[in-house]
Amino acid sequence: MRVGKISRNNTSFTGLLNSKVVLKGLEKISDHGTSFAAGTSLALSLTVRPLAIWSTPDTEKENKQYAISNSICSGLVKFGMVEAVALPLENAVKKIDENPARVLNSQTIRSLKGTSGRLVESGAYKFATQLVKLGGGVITAIPKSVLTVAFIPIIMDKIFNIKKPDKLATKQKTSLNKEPNKNVAFGANLTDNISRKIGKLFENKYFQNFVKKHEHDEKNIAKHITALTDVLLTGTSAFMTSKSKDIKENRKKALIYNNIISTAITLGFGYGIDNIIKGKTNKFIENFAKINKGDPKLHKYIEGINILRPALIFAGIYYGVLPIFSTYIAEKVDNYIKKQDNETKVK
Repeated sequence: MRVGKISRNNTSFTGLLNSKVVLKGLEKISDHGTSFAAGTSLALSLTVRPLAIWSTPDTEKENKQYAISNSICSGLVKFGMVEAVALPLENAVKKIDENPARVLNSQTIRSLKGTSGRLVESGAYKFATQLVKLGGGVITAIPKSVLTVAFIPIIMDKIFNIKKPDKLATKQKTSLNKEPNKNVAFGANLTDNISRKIGKLFENKYFQNFVKKHEHDEKNIAKHITALTDVLLTGTSAFMTSKSKDIKENRKKALIYNNIISTAITLGFGYGIDNIIKGKTNKFIENFAKINKGDPKLHKYIEGINILRPALIFAGIYYGVLPIFSTYIAEKVDNYIKKQDNETKVK
């Protein structure tokens, strides 16, 4: 029996692969990978993770409240940082995609394009652009952690009515509650300026050599940068929590352990699961490419798939699977260390 040509209106799963909605979504993820990750984190940190933490058995109520506050603050601050930093980077790169010759000189275009038909399809160029766009998450990791820890006592007060341990916090509270400056210029001039600066980076010989050397890893760049960002976030968060005067001393260690355990297990399982799924994803991409052959934006759709896969895996583990386990284990580790300290003092 002869199989007819696949129609764009086909309601089967195969027809879904060239659906306008799916293709547009993948294009958006490719253009705004960091924004997609931040949006996913925001949604899950406000819903799934708090519910999971709250349902943790045999755990002190206040430790759960601190963990929930940390989740809420982390999602909100991360999304705000992305809008302020990563979004302009993403828009600037998109502008280079649309008209490379406007920003890059011909020698740079030839160097990055290599044997590819178009610059935007080159592995080196895709690696370079993802490095810049996803790098926004790395740049904002440390200030994000600082702000997250600073806002935890405010969330504890507003949601759980638990006051700061320090009465002098009123002043700090006032400064922290200031509305962020919303008059940030995201206009054409700003985007043009950022595009030109990114162009200068792309024209750097050392940068060109680096991206050409690592272009084979273009499919994994989203995963690696996500892992690096998580490590920076967790390390900074642990340090700032330990130094905070607005978080109760007897709650700090449990909160720190919770974050460290969550990140360590997320990275371990995330890489393992991603490596298992990646093989099947490659077959999926081959079929996807055949169905959408000839589409000038095919490279963007595939790039979107390679961003979507690790983002959902890492987010699913961190926000959905781990919260109960990490909150429970963090409390047990904290209690064990306290017990050992008390026994040492008695001796």
